[in-house]
Amino acid sequence: MALHVPKAPGFSQMLKEGARSFQGLEEAVYRNISACKEFSETVRTAYGPNGMNKIIINHIDKLFVTNDAATVVKELEIEHPAAKIMILASQMQEEEVGDGTNFVIVLAGSLLENAQDLLRMGMTSADIISGYELAMEQAVQILDSLVCVSISDCRDEEMVIKAVRTAVMSKQYGNEDFLAKLITKACISIMPEETTFNVDNVRVCKILGSSLLNSEAILGMVFKRQAEGEITKKNKAKIAIYTCPVDIATTETKGTVLIKSAGELLKFSEGEEHKLEQEINAIKDAGVDVIVSGGKIGDMALHFINKAGMMAVRVNSKFDIRRLCRATGATPLPDVTVPTKDELGFADSVYTDELGDTCVVVFRLEGQESKISTVVVRGATDNYLDDIERSIDDGINTFKGIARNGRFVAGAGASEVEVAKRLRKFADSVSGLERYAVQKFANALEVLPKTIAENSGMKVKEVMDRIHQSHFKDDEEGINVGINIEGERDDVTLDAKEVGLWDPVELKKWGVKFATSAVVTILRVDQIIMAKKAGGPAAKTPRGNDEDD
Repeated sequence: MALHVPKAPGFSQMLKEGARSFQGLEEAVYRNISACKEFSETVRTAYGPNGMNKIIINHIDKLFVTNDAATVVKELEIEHPAAKIMILASQMQEEEVGDGTNFVIVLAGSLLENAQDLLRMGMTSADIISGYELAMEQAVQILDSLVCVSISDCRDEEMVIKAVRTAVMSKQYGNEDFLAKLITKACISIMPEETTFNVDNVRVCKILGSSLLNSEAILGMVFKRQAEGEITKKNKAKIAIYTCPVDIATTETKGTVLIKSAGELLKFSEGEEHKLEQEINAIKDAGVDVIVSGGKIGDMALHFINKAGMMAVRVNSKFDIRRLCRATGATPLPDVTVPTKDELGFADSVYTDELGDTCVVVFRLEGQESKISTVVVRGATDNYLDDIERSIDDGINTFKGIARNGRFVAGAGASEVEVAKRLRKFADSVSGLERYAVQKFANALEVLPKTIAENSGMKVKEVMDRIHQSHFKDDEEGINVGINIEGERDDVTLDAKEVGLWDPVELKKWGVKFATSAVVTILRVDQIIMAKKAGGPAAKTPRGNDEDD
């Protein structure tokens, strides 16, 4: 008779063998807070212009060297459920604003740390949640009142460069002026008159070699490949775009041909060639200068294209085909047919060029005709180029934010300190235990400027004292005082508005909302129930390099 060991009485008795359950303050709430704090501390050191880089090797052995929190969060495989809630909040921030993911994680971690102090003092989760939600609503209202700059015209190049510069600075400190001009040129050149700005319309082409200062913005599209035929340049080109291979037509079903002599075999192949030549000549007669194919361009077809004096380009990605159609105004054709005038696209010039040892095909458009622009980025290593691309992405998203809502608050930690100061005043008017939660919310906000100072190697206490002195003067100039990361001992503060360090007000508002929402969700958890993991061998993961796009 087998010996049966009974389970301990309680909730775990009802679960399957191998399942785990945690409940109560010590087991569930404090464990969740501890995990989130650890995760927050990991990305906190990457916050600000002098943030440290992280080296991440993901599950397919791809290497990332970056201080971009969105990339860190995406590539880390976090399993803890509470930390995953913070990750979801940061991903929502990325989708909504396109920047500020680290802001959300650092603020959420700080809010949880302060909530833990209140829990240890005997406050209930319900009171803390109520106080945090009250503080969040008040913080959003305060941010609206702190707007220091408003950009009404997103084609004002000088103002846009200043706004984009701050977003780029956090990723590429030292190159922000050059990149801001590049991004602004690429965005303004394709800004539509009536419809909203689409981030996908600014492409990035990364080419190894040379230095970042040799990067340029081009109206049109750039592809890293060679032209297929002998013709490598066309000006004022009419373009036919096919999504299918350009080759000898074949039937969908197999056919059998009975050939009785060598003469019949020659006639059969001549018939195919003659038909293909007629098709290519008909396309040429329609005024086509450049043929773009989404599939293979056959040798025989290429021979006749060269003979007709047309340029042939192959584009493998169907997404790039769609973008090229959007840029040139062409209609993608599913079969090799003669295009009508309305189906043809246009480019001022189509040519091949060599950048470093990389051949590129450029579809260039001048003036306002282009709906897509490309930033050609040069650099020494793949990781460096990837990091530049991420900073360009942040700059483009900032431009999109300007097109939607061009209001900005002072950066360099100034707005966080001012919101914290006003929240403390507001806490004095709150009755009940919620006032302590509001005060802790204000303390949590100040972690952000402290982190900027800490990562820049400054004396945090001294810097914060100087900033508080300026903000407690209650004058218009004092509210915009932030951290001067380049300053010496007596010059650790600056006027962020005057210097041009601006943060989009929407970024701050959504960041506060998402961070508070994640914290409230985590604090509402009082029990964790984990089922036993499914058995079986682990799935094999592919190894080796993968390339973006």
